[in-house]
Amino acid sequence: MEEIRSAMEQHVDQVADLVQKLSSELRSSLRPAADNFLGFFHAIDWTEPWLIGLLAFHGVLLIVTLASRKHVNFQFSLFLLALAGVYFAENLNKILARNWRRFATQNYFDPHGIFLSALWSGPLLVISMIILINTLFTLCYQIVRWKRAELRHRARLSHNKED
Repeated sequence: MEEIRSAMEQHVDQVADLVQKLSSELRSSLRPAADNFLGFFHAIDWTEPWLIGLLAFHGVLLIVTLASRKHVNFQFSLFLLALAGVYFAENLNKILARNWRRFATQNYFDPHGIFLSALWSGPLLVISMIILINTLFTLCYQIVRWKRAELRHRARLSHNKED
């Protein structure tokens, strides 16, 4: 019995060491990511009119998405438009990279499209996920309604057979 207790204590100590190492690695790995994000955030001049317009566009699109949650066809169109915006982000990045002097004070449009992915595609994907989740809830609700109607219909049929 003492051997089992000793083995269990050794195992618990090993697991505790592994958890501590994993925790310290995660903390050290997340620090550069957080620093990169803060650097990215501070490198952007948020007072530029086109950036304010872009953020306002995403805000209005989110409000329209939430307000139209009961209109499935409109939401489907919005979903397709949002995904089309993400699909054409690379082409949009190339166009904006060539013409940035016309509307911005600095070139935000790197060849990899990081900026546009974060500020254009990211919000569009979030809005698309909101629409998708809303559609799934709507479908579940419709299935429940259909099944209830089917059960009521069967109950009426069986009631009519008894008469």
